[in-house]
Amino acid sequence: MIAIPKGSQIKRPALSGAVFALLAALLFGASTPLVQRFGVNLGPWLTAALLYVGAGLVALLFRAHSGLEAPLRRTQLVRLLAVALSGAVLGPAALAWGLQRTSAFSASLMLTVEAVFTVLLGVALYRESMDRRVVTAAGLLVAGGVLLVIERSGQGTAQLFGLLAVLVANFAWAVDNTLSRPLAEVDPGSVVFGKATIGATCSFLLAFATGETLGTWSQMIALCAVGALGYGLSLRFYLLAQRAFGAARTGSMFAIAPFVGAIVAYALGERNVTLWLAGASLLMLMGVYLHTTERHGHLHPHDSMEHEHAHHHDDGHHDHLHDPMPARAHSHWHRHGPLAHDHVHVPDLHHDHTHQ
Repeated sequence: MIAIPKGSQIKRPALSGAVFALLAALLFGASTPLVQRFGVNLGPWLTAALLYVGAGLVALLFRAHSGLEAPLRRTQLVRLLAVALSGAVLGPAALAWGLQRTSAFSASLMLTVEAVFTVLLGVALYRESMDRRVVTAAGLLVAGGVLLVIERSGQGTAQLFGLLAVLVANFAWAVDNTLSRPLAEVDPGSVVFGKATIGATCSFLLAFATGETLGTWSQMIALCAVGALGYGLSLRFYLLAQRAFGAARTGSMFAIAPFVGAIVAYALGERNVTLWLAGASLLMLMGVYLHTTERHGHLHPHDSMEHEHAHHHDDGHHDHLHDPMPARAHSHWHRHGPLAHDHVHVPDLHHDHTHQ
C-alpha cells in the first residue's frame, strides 16, 4: 500500500455535502405548507401523482450529457422501483392525507423524525461511523424537533391521526433515503426521472382505483410546480449530498427541513411564535454548525475496486491516466488499486471502512 502525505489534494467533502443537503432541505421544507395550501379537497394519491409529475419534468432538464455521469443500469431497476414505491408513492400520499387533518406547522415539525429513521438505517445497513460530534449534531437537530412537537401537542388530540400519517411518511422517506445511497453513483437526473415516472404512474392508478376526482387546473399546475422544486430539484441535491456526505449525515442535516416548513407556514398565516420555537431553532442551528465544521481524518486503507461514477482527478483517489487529461468531471468505468492514506473524509462511495 502507498501512503499519501496528509492533506495531499484532498478537498473537504463534508462541506460540499452539507451545502447540497441544506439546499435539498430548504426546497423540501418549503414545499410542505404549499402542498397543504394547493391540495385542498384533493385526494392523497392524486396529490402525490401531481407532485411527481413536476419532479419528472424538472428531471428532464438535468439529464446529463453522455460521458459526464454514469448511466442508470438495468441491474439497478429493482432498487429504483423500491425507492419509488416508498418515496414517491407512500411517502407523499401519507403526507398529503395527514396535511388535510392537521396544520402545516405541526406536520412540518413532525417531519423531524425522518432524520432519526434515516440515521438509524444508515448505521445499520451501511455501517456508517457516527463519532461524538456527529451524534451530538444529530441529537441537537432531533431535540429541536422534539421541542417543536411538544409545543404543538399541547393544542389537543384532534390532530393525532394526521400526525401519525406524517410519521408514516417519515419512515417511507427514510427507507427511500437509505436505499437510494448506491444510486448516488449514477446520473441524478436519470434517478429522479425514473423515480418520478414510477411514482406518478402508480399514484395516478391508485387515484383512479379509489375514485379520487380532479381538482381545478390552477391547483394541479401549482402542485406540479411545488413538486418540481420541492421533490425534483430537492431530490437531485439530496443524491449529490449522499455521494459526498453519506446517507446518515445527509439525513441528519436534512432535519432542518421541518424548521424551514414551519417558517413558511408562519409566513402563510400560521402565527405560533413561542419560546419553544426559539429554543428549537437555536438547537437546530447548533446541529447544522457541527455538521458543516466536521473534520474526520485518519490513516485508512482502500481495497481494490472497480465502478463507474462522475469523478475528477484532484481528489486523491482517482489517479488513473487519460490522454489528454480531462479538465472537468467525467464518468467512465475505472479501477482503484489498493491504497492507504490519511486525509479528512466522510462516509461516501470510497470510504465505507469500519471503525473501532
